[in-house]
This record gives sequence, C-alpha cells and structure tokens, in this order.
Amino acid sequence: MIVGIDLGTTRSAIAVVEAGMAGLLADAEGERLLPSVVHYPKKGAPIAGWPAQRQRALDPARTIYSVKRFIGQRTGDVREAERQVDYTLTGNPLAVKLGEDSVSPEAVSAEILKSLKARAELVLETEINRAVITVPAYFNDAQRQATKRAGAEAGFTVERILNEPTAAALACGLEKLPEQARVAVYDLGGGTFDLSILELREGVFQVLATHGNTRLGGDDIDQRIVDWLLERIDVNPDASLRARVREAAEVAKVALSTETEVTIQLPFVLGDTSFECVLSREKLEALATPVIEQTRAHCRQALADAGVAAAELNQVILVGGQTRMPLVRRRVSEWFECAEYAETRGDIRLGDSFHETDGPTLNTSQNPDEAVALGAAIQGAILSGDIRDMVLLDVTPLSLGLETFGGLMNVIIPRNTTVPTKAGEMFTNAVDGQRQMLVHVLQGEREKAVDNWSLGKFELGFKSAKRGAARVGVQFEIDADGILHVLARDTATGHEKVVEMKSAVDVDDMAVQQMVEESVEHAFEDMDARKWIEAALKAREAVNAARGGLEEFADELQNADAIRTALDLVESALETENDLPTLKGAVAKLDEATLPLADLMMDRAMEAVLRQRGMLD
Repeated sequence: MIVGIDLGTTRSAIAVVEAGMAGLLADAEGERLLPSVVHYPKKGAPIAGWPAQRQRALDPARTIYSVKRFIGQRTGDVREAERQVDYTLTGNPLAVKLGEDSVSPEAVSAEILKSLKARAELVLETEINRAVITVPAYFNDAQRQATKRAGAEAGFTVERILNEPTAAALACGLEKLPEQARVAVYDLGGGTFDLSILELREGVFQVLATHGNTRLGGDDIDQRIVDWLLERIDVNPDASLRARVREAAEVAKVALSTETEVTIQLPFVLGDTSFECVLSREKLEALATPVIEQTRAHCRQALADAGVAAAELNQVILVGGQTRMPLVRRRVSEWFECAEYAETRGDIRLGDSFHETDGPTLNTSQNPDEAVALGAAIQGAILSGDIRDMVLLDVTPLSLGLETFGGLMNVIIPRNTTVPTKAGEMFTNAVDGQRQMLVHVLQGEREKAVDNWSLGKFELGFKSAKRGAARVGVQFEIDADGILHVLARDTATGHEKVVEMKSAVDVDDMAVQQMVEESVEHAFEDMDARKWIEAALKAREAVNAARGGLEEFADELQNADAIRTALDLVESALETENDLPTLKGAVAKLDEATLPLADLMMDRAMEAVLRQRGMLD
C-alpha cells in the first residue's frame, strides 16, 4: 500500500485508496488535518501536530511552524519570511536555532511525517513505509530533494514527489473532460502559491506551464493582521505576546470566510490590561488585497508561458486553504473571466460542473484542504497497481440500510461509496417465537427509519426460535448500473430471498441536497433520539429479565422488595420520554439490586447442567 501525503505549510494530511476510493485518515479525535507544527521541549522527544500547536504561545522560540517555507533553502533572501515566525533561523543551509543546538527544516518536516505515518499505521493496522509526497509545482530541485530526504528520515520509501496541482487534478477526476481540455490550478496555501496550466492528453494531464512563489501565502495575510493588531495594542510585544496575536489573527481570518465581522479578545496582554477589537471582513480584505494581488502576475505569466488565453480554459480549480476566502474567489473569477462562479457542493463531482460556454468555470466543489492528499493517494494506488486505469465510477449519493428493532436505521452501505459494491451484516430475531423477519430497505442520512426514504420491503420466514437464536444474513449489492439487489438468507436452513430494488444511484440532486442538509440540521436531536431508543430497548430487556427471575426466585431472595422498587423506577423513567440521565440512573440501580438475583439464577443454572450430566444427586 502506498499512501499519499500533502506536506503542507499550515496543515498536513495523509490519505489512502481502499476498495477503489480515496479517503483521508483521521486521528482518534476524528481530525483529518494535522497542524504542521513541531515543538522541541528542552528535555524529551519532539512532539508534532495538535499538542505542538498548543505550545505556540507558551514556548514560541522552540515551537516550529511554516517550516515548508525554508526547506531546501539557503540563507539568501528570507528576511521577510523570517519576520513572520517566532523562532530564529541560522546557518547556511538554513536551520532553526534551539538554544545552543539547531535543527534542519528537513528534520522538522520528518517529525510531521512520522506523526502522519503513526496515524496511518494505527488506523490501517499494518506497517506503512511507502508514500507519494506532494510539493508545490514551483519547488526547485533542492527543495524537492530535501522533501524526499525528510520522507526517508521519517521511515518512508518516497515513491514519487508529485506536483500539487497534478495531485489536485487526479483527485478531481478531471479525466472525464474532453481530450485536450485545459485547466488552471490556482493553489494558494499557507506559505506557497503556484498557478499551473494542465492539458489532458490521452487520459494523462501534462503540465504546460507553472509559475509561483514558494514564500507567498496565507501566512503573509496573517502577518498583516498581526501588524494591524499590534499597532492597536500599542505595546512592545515579546515573543509570547506575538505568538498569541498571531494565533488570534489566524482564527479571525478563518472565521471571516463565513462571517462578516469577528471580535478579537486578548486577555491580559500587558499585566492587568486586556485588549478587544472588532475585525470586519471589509477590513480583512483591505489588508489581504496586496497579498492576493501578487498572485495575479504569476497567473498572467503562466498563461503566457503556456500560450493559452484565459477564455480557452475549461476550468479553474481552487486548491489550498486560503482559497476559502471570498476575496480570493472573486479575484480569480475576475482575472480568468469565468463564465460561471458557482459554489457547488462537495458531493457534486467536478466534471459535472463543466459546460461549454465562453470562459472557464470556477470550480470550488473539492475541499481545498484535502484535494492534494487525495490525489497523492490516487497516484500511489496507480503506482502500486491498485488502480490500473482512471475510470470515473459512480457513487452512492445517500446511505443505504435497514430498519432495525426500535425504528432505527442501520447503515449497510455508507454514502459516497464507489459502485459496484457489496456489503452485508448478520441479524437475529428480537422476540421469542418469531417466525419471520421484515426486511425494510432504507435510503437516507437520518438516524430514525421514519425520516428516511423507503426503497422496499419483503419478509423472510424461518423456524420458530427463542429471542436471539435465529441468524439471518442480509447482503446489499449495487451493480455497475446502480441497481440495488438485496439478499436475505436464513443461515440454519439456507432459505433465501433476493429482491431487486430501484436504482440506488440515480437520485435527484436537489433531493440528495435536501436530505443531507436535513441530516446536518437535525444531527443532535437525531443522535439524542438514537441514544434514547437504544437505552430504552436495553432497559426493557433488563426489566423483562428481572421480572422473570423475580417470579421464579422471589421466595429465596432477601431483597425482593428492593428489586420491585428498582423495577418501578425503570418503568417510570421509560414513561418520561427522552430523559436519558434519569433512565440510565434507574437502570444502574436495577443492575445493583438484581446482583443477588443474577448470582442465584447462575447457581441454579449450573446445578441444572450438573444434574443433567449426572454429577449431582
């Protein structure tokens, strides 16, 4: 397996292709992006990622970020870039000064890569030592070799150093565009920028021209906000305060991509003095415009080098976290005279937004923070032979599953799974004496079955059995045409039914959009409903078991009345809909009260077994 890595200035990510589909690997907290930050404590091993990020304001001199700007660089002209960090650069080639010692940008990058490697091995439960690592298209040979050495130091065999715009094109599935289609990839990240012109030739993207600046990006905008804030704070900042202001500036900048103004608060900036001010999107754009305007000349030069006019492009693709900024999207749309500025959703494939008009389409459907890592993973899968040709497959637009006891939806095939595909689970009977099972097939993203779409129902019969004794396997299979086939089989007898449902792929885009939006809007209440239903089912099972045992062994128990009181509490809690803490508390008391009953029932069961075997009189 060859993983794909986006070693970014601000954030890094690792992705892998499994079952033909690329996806980012998340850490234990569900975070898919890793801050490209490494902290070197005075004692002990360096730490990377989120723990290091939290050290930026506490120990700025030993916490290294934006190191991608310096990898493979000699002293040269880095004064402006050095002004934007809170640690000290030294030597030739460059190194970061840590007290009397120093560490190279390669070594810092290696720590970030080690953290990503550990994440992948934990998630995939296998050793990972092969990788494709991306770099800006405008990186020179020294920077590329330094990146490769960082990968080797982290324990990877670096199979390919891949240009970020090429990776983005792979992730976007642009091979469905017409032959000789031309696209521009505008890649503005935290510390680097490049504009690449690519042309599709026989299913392969060839870079016609690229131009950029390896020391231009979101960090420069952060610095302008920092300068603006420090001017208003009007104090001589030490390294710690500068780090706090920089962190607040970045948070405010990100928030202003969706908000029109934010309040920046810095408690106790100088003794008992606190600072607070409002930063509007209008002011941010005034501060950021000089930085964004610097990218325009590179766009023009790349077009000129490729001999392509803006109107001859099919698409302009935005990559890099800084392209979330509305100002960037407006400016790029103006510069390339885009025929359509459409904020398409991430669920829509990039190729779907292509249309033949005058001027290219500004395409924002890919997550700008994730596209490069996904493309690197696809390149890795091509190199390993897991992907032999770049055929664009359809995906399931919504999750598919079954209604289970309690009216919940159990997902069998998650949304956005590539088709054709097959998946299944084993189910059992919910009540004693049950002779058949209703298989109710659902499509949607809600937790409760009633809130999803019904694709069909059928019943499968089996021999009467005690609760939990029957075994019915249910398998979903979606063929290449998007048709869903559902098989249900009684494992005891082999009796089975196969039912063909309607297409699981051909769903109206607006309906999909509405379903996804509703799932987000009702996410918390849906999850609360699921927790209540699951807890209530378990509580009723506990009540039934306790009542059965009490009827049989009440005369032998000293705490029968305590058990009855606990049973009443649980039943009362079940009547107060959705009061989960009360229900859990009542079940806990019932569990405690029924411990003697459980021990007694176990003793009697063991005695019965021993008698049956002739080991007791």
